[in-house]
Amino acid sequence: MKLGLFSKRLAKRLGSQICVSSALLSWTQFPVLASSIPGRSPDRSPVQIASQAIPIPVFGVPDLPPLKPTLPEPTATVRLVLKRSERRVYVYRGSEQVSSYPVAVGRAGWETPMGSWQVIDMQEHPTWVHPFTGEVMPAGPENPLGERWIGFWTNGRSYIGFHGTPTRESVGRAASHGCVRMYNEDVRELYQTVKMGTSVVVEP
Repeated sequence: MKLGLFSKRLAKRLGSQICVSSALLSWTQFPVLASSIPGRSPDRSPVQIASQAIPIPVFGVPDLPPLKPTLPEPTATVRLVLKRSERRVYVYRGSEQVSSYPVAVGRAGWETPMGSWQVIDMQEHPTWVHPFTGEVMPAGPENPLGERWIGFWTNGRSYIGFHGTPTRESVGRAASHGCVRMYNEDVRELYQTVKMGTSVVVEP
């Protein structure tokens, strides 16, 4: 049966002035009735009529808790404490001791200066200048400064700091001209821990 003929018969049977959209019947497969002015088609489109004829569920949005930004915890400050009598340097992160290393300190008459200092110079594979003759020795396995230099004291002419050494047997003794000798593997690790401005306290 054609849709137009079906629409006329349905209107006659219901005995009222109605308009059945054959386009809508084709779209929904079911008749949807809508009031209209005699002799005119509905002003609304089939989709608008269907949206009124078929209820559309509305889903509410649940209340969510407010977002709280997650901020990184502040990193505790690293500081060094050198104890000359123990021939050892201690590494603190905040109030917690995280590591320590054996060292050699200044011999009698060339004691490592006590006090509160800070890192003022950092070098990888440093060049060594002899303090008395001015002789320059490039980086290498025999360089007295070893593989790293961490300076923390100066009087404008001379410098004192932590450094590696090829003379491993001197570590643990008072053997230097004021500097703090370390095993190369230890000073490499310490070099990665500190930065310019790190506090260095030298105690008896």
